[in-house]
Amino acid sequence: MAVKKSLKEIIRDEYKKCSQDPVHFMRKYCIIQHPTKGKMYFNLYPFQEDSLRRISENRYSVILKSRQLGISTLTAGYSLWKMLFKTDYNVLVIATKQDVAKNLVTKVRVMHDNLPPWLKGRTLEDNKLSLRFKNGSQIKAISSKGDAGRSEALSLLVLDEAAFIDRIDEIWTAAQQTLATGGGAIMLSTPNGTGNLFHKTWVDAEAGGQFHPIKLHWTLHPERDEKWRQLQTELLGDKMAAQECDCDFITSGHTIVDGPILQWYEQTYIEEPKEKRGFDGNYWLWDYPNYSKNYTVIADVARGDGGDYSAFHVMETETMTQVAEYRGKIGTTEYGQMLVAVATEWNNALLVIENANIGWAVLQIAIDKNYENLYYSYKQDAYVDEDIHLRKGYDLKDKSKMVPGFSTTSRTRPLIISKIETYFREKSPIIKSKRLIDELYVFIWNGQRAEAQRGYNDDLVMSFGIGLWIRDTALRLHQQGIDLSRKALGHFGKSAGVYTNKENLKGTGWQWSTGDKDNDDLTWLIK
Repeated sequence: MAVKKSLKEIIRDEYKKCSQDPVHFMRKYCIIQHPTKGKMYFNLYPFQEDSLRRISENRYSVILKSRQLGISTLTAGYSLWKMLFKTDYNVLVIATKQDVAKNLVTKVRVMHDNLPPWLKGRTLEDNKLSLRFKNGSQIKAISSKGDAGRSEALSLLVLDEAAFIDRIDEIWTAAQQTLATGGGAIMLSTPNGTGNLFHKTWVDAEAGGQFHPIKLHWTLHPERDEKWRQLQTELLGDKMAAQECDCDFITSGHTIVDGPILQWYEQTYIEEPKEKRGFDGNYWLWDYPNYSKNYTVIADVARGDGGDYSAFHVMETETMTQVAEYRGKIGTTEYGQMLVAVATEWNNALLVIENANIGWAVLQIAIDKNYENLYYSYKQDAYVDEDIHLRKGYDLKDKSKMVPGFSTTSRTRPLIISKIETYFREKSPIIKSKRLIDELYVFIWNGQRAEAQRGYNDDLVMSFGIGLWIRDTALRLHQQGIDLSRKALGHFGKSAGVYTNKENLKGTGWQWSTGDKDNDDLTWLIK
């Protein structure tokens, strides 16, 4: 005959069972605040139970999820379980906004307040943003602003809606130092386009990386069906529904160029260059100069702070075909010399250099080298409209109205972005470079401004966009007899030939006569 256990023994055994099994603890004792049903026990669905076990078994977990699957609540329950049964367990919740992070702490508080007395921790601190127990364990909520994750050793870092967190790359870099003593991390989010840290973490996790991947599609929820999914499309629209429901990185996000179009480019045009030239191997060529065609070289100049790159494209003007590209870190003098050499070889191409900041130094080199087919801009923003050119008939040879180079301003930038959107939507440009496509994956709408996601660069994107605007405007103006350069757009000198060895470099721009017996030799730039 079994010996009847005392109440003290029953509680002791149950406490032990809770400490060993988070699923048991949460299913039997955690009460949640349901938005429509009020307070109720958190009866875990099978996919939630499976997710909880996988989180508890892995130090790092990345969760790609559909909306409203209760995963934030699940994470709150897991955090509370750790705080109760571990001493000095420090949980930090970071989200896009403080209210979002605070919401997870609130879920922890509701669960804790409704536990039986023998399970509760002794509370030392309880406010909207934090909860701390006598055993030293605590949870704190902060937004992504400030020095998030830098100050203290963490047991668990929760990045809620990680794909939408500003400066998440910096936050994760800083947090890794605080997790070095054995802490873990949970990164959870719906998708928000490709190229951001959440997307990269997910891709790396699927390939067997540091994080354990957990994918939670809307179909896992037993109370949802196709009718529910159709309703989400009606309520949210196709793009937002894809983001919130389908766990689809490609169709989600707010990229300037839609993900499916970029994917189409990857499958259709992207290829390895025929040659990788330059002293750094970053001058890539997919074709060689054809002397029956016109080309444009469009250059963006690095700011000089080491945070971005100098970049240029060579575009076959009529067909918008990318035939060459450079992206690298190079000195101002060398970059100016390289641009003139490249433009000279590509049939004395129209050379367009963005004139912001240090761009003036590069432009001066082109002027000093007497490069004749250099692009000029009007000094006044109003003159960027080709219709004004056509209506007023301004003479671009009047240098009193002009400045060398292309001026990116509050007026011209939206025009450039518009060209990018339009031409890529129509799939008109022929793009060969994966570097350019990769930048477009992280080139997004940030409010009303189009720019690279924080931590990424848009040097190739903006220079190519300038090329699209120049091409469109230049061709139209040229038809009306108005030229954007010192030379007519269609008047191109002939070069000696494609450089393949030192013998045919003369006349291509890679060697200039200095007036002495020797030449100014730039062949080191392409070795």
